[in-house]
Amino acid sequence: MSTAPLASAPVVVVGAGLAGLVVALQLAQQRRVIVLAKRELGEGATSWAQGGIVGVLGQDDSVESHVRDTQEAGAGLVDEHTARFIAEHSAAAIAWLVEAGVPFSPDPAGPLGLHLTREGGHAVRRIAHAADATGKAIHDALLARAAAHPNISLRQRWVAVDLITSRHLKRDELPHCYGVYALDMDSRRVETLPAAAVVLATGGVGKVYRYTSNPDTATGDGIAMAWRAGCRVGNMEFIQFHPTCLYHPQERSLLITEAMRGEGAYLTLPNTAVGDGVGTRFMPQHDARGELAPRDIVARAIDFEMKKHGLDHVWLDARHLGEAFLKEHFPTIHARCLSLGIDIARQPIPVVPAAHYTCGGIVTDLDGRTDLPGLFAVGETTYTGLHGANRLASNSLLECVVLGRTCATRIAQEALDDLPTVPPWDESQVEDADEQVVISHNWDELRLLMWNYVGIVRSTKRLERALHRIQMLRDEIDDYYANFRVNRDLLELRNLVVCAELIVESALRRHESRGLHYSRDFPNPLPVSFPTVLMRKARSERR
Repeated sequence: MSTAPLASAPVVVVGAGLAGLVVALQLAQQRRVIVLAKRELGEGATSWAQGGIVGVLGQDDSVESHVRDTQEAGAGLVDEHTARFIAEHSAAAIAWLVEAGVPFSPDPAGPLGLHLTREGGHAVRRIAHAADATGKAIHDALLARAAAHPNISLRQRWVAVDLITSRHLKRDELPHCYGVYALDMDSRRVETLPAAAVVLATGGVGKVYRYTSNPDTATGDGIAMAWRAGCRVGNMEFIQFHPTCLYHPQERSLLITEAMRGEGAYLTLPNTAVGDGVGTRFMPQHDARGELAPRDIVARAIDFEMKKHGLDHVWLDARHLGEAFLKEHFPTIHARCLSLGIDIARQPIPVVPAAHYTCGGIVTDLDGRTDLPGLFAVGETTYTGLHGANRLASNSLLECVVLGRTCATRIAQEALDDLPTVPPWDESQVEDADEQVVISHNWDELRLLMWNYVGIVRSTKRLERALHRIQMLRDEIDDYYANFRVNRDLLELRNLVVCAELIVESALRRHESRGLHYSRDFPNPLPVSFPTVLMRKARSERR
């Protein structure tokens, strides 16, 4: 460990998932790092990731092949330079995680001694995994390292409120980020956290939809805060719906990993006449790759068949893989389904599509830099060009590791040592909320509105109706925020409505169907297409 003195001002990382922990661990040799988790440290999307992380490792694989698969899944909107950079650094990323103690599933004959699986859209087996709980294995290992590091302070139940920028200093100077205001849930006080740099690693915005595979933390906090601070966002219309989320009244967020289809499970229609789940496969009618087609194609196919036949769900049938195989490769899914009365070795699994991944977000470069000096962002909260119009399976964890490391290197070079005095949070003109039910009702209305009008299949009329109501909700929420003391529900709702508006605005600008965005009014792709990048119009800020 370096014995050089640490710089005085800390770096604040908002988010304690994979992206945030990679930045913190890489940076902690040079600077003190404060990591904020808005719920418990073990919660978040990383721990829920089942499938794995891409590594170009095998002799039958190559960077060119991975880039090609990424571009094909991304439907023409992938930035080739970004895809190539991340593919070239994938082997080093896997090696870094192995060194960090991540217990990947072994294979003595495999590259780096690892077992590699295959998922939809990949030409070969290149997915390193820890059975079917890869995200949890990675997160647990890195969290343990971060907790033991003397220069990293992990704070759970801290909710970021907003960025501290030049505007708060009320003096004429170039835009810059100087820290973050954050609500300590235990003391119920908003604290001022000056920072040499701020890193947004807050994940996606899946909770803007009624049905999602995401945890409760996925409320678009980083995207909304960066947007309010003047940063550009890109490709927000591309929300990935995972094709196979368990359909069950007691479990609305259990993802059935894509790796199960990669190992041979197939999708069928329920045979209502027989009632035993033995039905007809339908994916070959939609795509020659069948169940291994990219996620947008599979999700749309399921949506089409459900609407055509008036179904609540379809079946994912893995019975032919055998009980021993399923228990070995998918122990988490097997156990959880069994606890719900579904024996996946003997019964097909009822599944539906659900909002899963945000392919757009804050515009950054490959070092995590945003439009606002002093502000960085990494992971699902960003738009780097890697995912294009549809994310290739297991590229998300890889992006977090590769760009988390480059981001930390850049911060070490650019972070401020001498900070100006930043003002404390001012809540002198607000009072305690008297109708918390208002927040609950607005939350439910927003999520149902997005599910019905801005889902897998869209139309201009639906989008326009959604935008009108979202803007009314935004004004109501802004007024509530201006007059009452903040709490977590209000802050998350405030961020969700911003992200909902960004999704709809972006969707209205895309006059074609491409990747995850399918419009009934524009069913065909344009010959040439470009990312959708939005810039914020000036709006008055009440607080």
